[in-house]
Amino acid sequence: MKILLAGATGVVGRRLTPLLVQAGHEVAGTTRHEARAASVREGGATPVVMDALDAASVRRAVETVRPDAIIHQLTDLSGEDFTANSHLRIKGTRNLVDAALAAGVQTMIAQSAAWLYVAGAAAAVETDPLDPALPPSPGVVALEEAVGEMPRGVVLRYGALYGPGTWYAPDGAIAKRVRAGNLRQTPAWTSFVHADDAAAAALAAVEWPAGAVNIVDDEPATTADWLPVYSASLGAPLPGTARHAAAMGRPVSNAKALSLGWKPQVPSWRTGFAAQR
Repeated sequence: MKILLAGATGVVGRRLTPLLVQAGHEVAGTTRHEARAASVREGGATPVVMDALDAASVRRAVETVRPDAIIHQLTDLSGEDFTANSHLRIKGTRNLVDAALAAGVQTMIAQSAAWLYVAGAAAAVETDPLDPALPPSPGVVALEEAVGEMPRGVVLRYGALYGPGTWYAPDGAIAKRVRAGNLRQTPAWTSFVHADDAAAAALAAVEWPAGAVNIVDDEPATTADWLPVYSASLGAPLPGTARHAAAMGRPVSNAKALSLGWKPQVPSWRTGFAAQR
């Protein structure tokens, strides 16, 4: 299959490119900057310079590659700029979907988020509603609605990504906050997924039916559960407990992904964090 991987130089894209190539797919990987084309080639893909926020640029890329499927892994999170990332999810996804439909592309697989479900005690499944009051929601909702226009649109709702190159890596943004003592133990829920497992899910999704799929590990946890383990993996002091903190979010179920044949190779953040030492 010929695949256009949008966001080939990102955290998931860098891992996904060689997986797709090894599986026998012909891959064209996008990058916004010509200077990063070499890293796309190193993964075995053909580089395509594309600005996702420029509709004409996206259209040219899709018309040139003529892919059978587009895998959308575009993010703008390196600077922790949630506004920029939401803008990319809205406008960039709109440009990709419009170009795909115009070119007759049938399949799009897109990165979404698993932490936006309406709060509750039961593990969230894909049919549960998302919470429009949470700040990242507008971008995620717009992305999922746009991808839903595709003849076969698959939305991968990733948990909190960790592993090398992520915010949770020892040199990442979350690690810096922990070392600075800026995080506290709370009853808020997080569902994690190792970035390697997220990439493996995107590869598997090439064969999946349309719809949303939660891509999370087997052990949802509150911040009170995971933060002490994470801090220990960094050699940082044990964070204090926040007083009067309300329970936020909810655990997320990966049952649907398991039923489709995906299984996390890192089933718990406990072992994943320890491996980052």
